[in-house]
Order: sequence, then C-alpha cells, then structure tokens
Amino acid sequence: MNEMTPTTAGAITFDQVQAFLHAEARALDDRQWDDWLTFYHPDCQFWMPAWDDFDTLTEDPRNEMSLIYYPDRSGIEDRVFRIKTDRSSATSLPEPRTNHNLSNIEIIERTSDSLKLRFNWLTLSFRYGETDQHWGTSYYTLDLSGPRPLIRDKKVVLKNDRIHHVIDVYHI
Repeated sequence: MNEMTPTTAGAITFDQVQAFLHAEARALDDRQWDDWLTFYHPDCQFWMPAWDDFDTLTEDPRNEMSLIYYPDRSGIEDRVFRIKTDRSSATSLPEPRTNHNLSNIEIIERTSDSLKLRFNWLTLSFRYGETDQHWGTSYYTLDLSGPRPLIRDKKVVLKNDRIHHVIDVYHI
C-alpha cells in the first residue's frame, strides 16, 4: 500500500516519487487490485490515446478514439470489479503474469500542491506460453494536497500499438 506522507510538492523527494511509482507498478504485478486503486484520486482521469491515421496521438478523449478512457476513478473501479469477478468479455483469462519496468523518471513541474511526472515503461506479460511486451511513456499529475500523494491525472502513450489481443490496465 502507498505509505508516503509528504504534504507539499516541495517536500516530496525524487526517491519518494520513484518509490511511489514502483509501488503502483508492484500492485499491478502482484494483482493487488484494491491496493492499486488507493493510488488514484477520486477525480483521476485515466487516458490512453490512440494513434490516428497520420501517426499522431488523438487529443480529445471525449470526441476521438482512445485505447482506454476513464473520466474519473469510478471507471477504474468498475474495471477492477470486472477483473476481480470475471464479468467482462474483455477480461484476459487467465490473467497474464506481468512485470513492469520503469525508467527515465522525470519531474516536469512542481506547484505548491502537485507534481507533474514523465517516465518510460516496459511491461512484459506471460500467458498461454507466450511472452508479450508493451512499452511507452506515461505522464502523471500527482495531487499532494492530502495526507499522501494520489494520481490526479494519468496519460499513457502506448508506443507499440499494433496489438494482437486485448490490452488492459495491467499491461501498461
């Protein structure tokens, strides 16, 4: 579970940011869905834009194609509910075993109560005797106004978007 407790953007260190990101990834790898949800602010937008025909990312999740779009945490909670209860035709069963690797973590901007981050990631997943890989860049805004950091905005750019099966929150 997320144990960090700095209360301002100035108080959070790079090591704490890195630990936060690794803890979120670990919750996914360990399939600790309820713990994973605790990293998200109730108003968190979770968005994975699609690449359009001109090899540029879509810009408006409400009016253009997205690979994943949840306007707030309730969408993420619904997805977790479906994963946990197998109530979705999109659920990959059995769930793949995943390994998230993070690199190039950068603090892009600090304000009095938020932090903007950018980092690269590579996720390996194993299912049915096959190993797949997905990689990309993520952009997070952390809300630091409460007792612990929460992800307020999450944008995931999937760089290898030619996928041959369902992609889910645990792949990215």
